[in-house]
Parts: sequence; C-alpha cells; structure tokens
Amino acid sequence: MNNQTVILVDDDQSVRESLEWMLREEQLCVDAYPSPKNLLSEYDADKPGCLVLDLRLPDMTGIELHDQLVERGCRHPFIIMTGHGEVLDATQAMRSGAVDFIEKPLDRKLFLARVHEALERDQLQRSEHLRRQDLEFRLTKLTPREREVLTLVVEGLLTKQIAGQLGISIKTVEVHRSNVTRKMGVESVVQLVRLCSDHFLLDNSDIRESS
Repeated sequence: MNNQTVILVDDDQSVRESLEWMLREEQLCVDAYPSPKNLLSEYDADKPGCLVLDLRLPDMTGIELHDQLVERGCRHPFIIMTGHGEVLDATQAMRSGAVDFIEKPLDRKLFLARVHEALERDQLQRSEHLRRQDLEFRLTKLTPREREVLTLVVEGLLTKQIAGQLGISIKTVEVHRSNVTRKMGVESVVQLVRLCSDHFLLDNSDIRESS
C-alpha cells in the first residue's frame, strides 16, 4: 500500500493536522484539504488510496462531496467522520457505500483499522479493474466466429451442438475453441467458462446474437 494516499477533508484545522500526523505515523501518504472546493479543484480518480471525509463541511456534506466525486469517476472507498452522529446520517453514509461512519472524538485504533481496511479494498478494486480491462482487451482480439463459439461454450453447448448451430465442422469448432482459450489466457474450457461468468464478460446481446 506504499503508493496509496489517504485523502483527508476536514475544515477544522486542529483535527485535520492531528489526523494527518496520526496517519503519517503509520507511514501513510496523506493529502489533506480544508474544504470540498480545495479537493474538487485537483481530485484525481486514478490515484490509489481512500477518502476520509468529515460529514459537516463548508458548502456541502461529506456525503454530497462523495456524490460529486463519483460523478468524476471516483471509485475510492470512503470513511465518514462526524461530531454530530445521527442514525439518519449513518444510514445515508452506509447506503452510499461508506466503509464506516465514525464519531468524533475518534478512537485511534478503530480509525486506523478502518483506514487500512479502506486501502485494502481500494487495492482489490483496482486489481480487479485492471484484470477486467485486460480481459476486455483480449476479447477484442477474438474474431467474430471465435466470439460466437465462446458465447455458445459459455451457454453450455457441446462441440457437436455448436457445430450444428453454426453450420461448421466439429474439427473447426475445436480449432476455434483452442484459439479462444489461448487468446483469453486460460488452459481449459472449464477455466474459460468460469472466467467469463466471474467477470460478466458476455452481455445479453452476445447471447441473443448467437441464438
């Protein structure tokens, strides 16, 4: 997590500086901002890390700030802090996908645990995103016929059934299937099916077109 940054927004200077010091003690990189405006002016959705947002901020709430960041492509896991904890606020934060809703004064151990959890979640999300991008790129390398064969394989059709539906020989189906597994970076049909299912690589239009 060395390349990740904790993006902190709190308009209370003493709290902001205290949290920044606490996070740096954990060997974490920190970008601290006094207001939503400051963050919005230089926000980078591609920068690995997480968000720590105070609920009550100038001009908008931390949840509203997160909503605006999402419109800019934000996928950062986020934590909401508040000195005015209310059930409604907590419910709204969790529904928005917050890692946690923490009341001030912060418990150091709990706060740091939630920050590390958010950073781990960000790392997993970004790894999955990169993996999916790679798989989608691999899909573009398939010929139209190979994509048809892939779709039918994922639907569970046997080689003979695929050959009959596409009007080609069994041998040709086997060649296409071999090419597909190689291009998709797997070693078997079972792995191929699991890969497509786990990552939702084929949408309904692929299935309709093959029918």
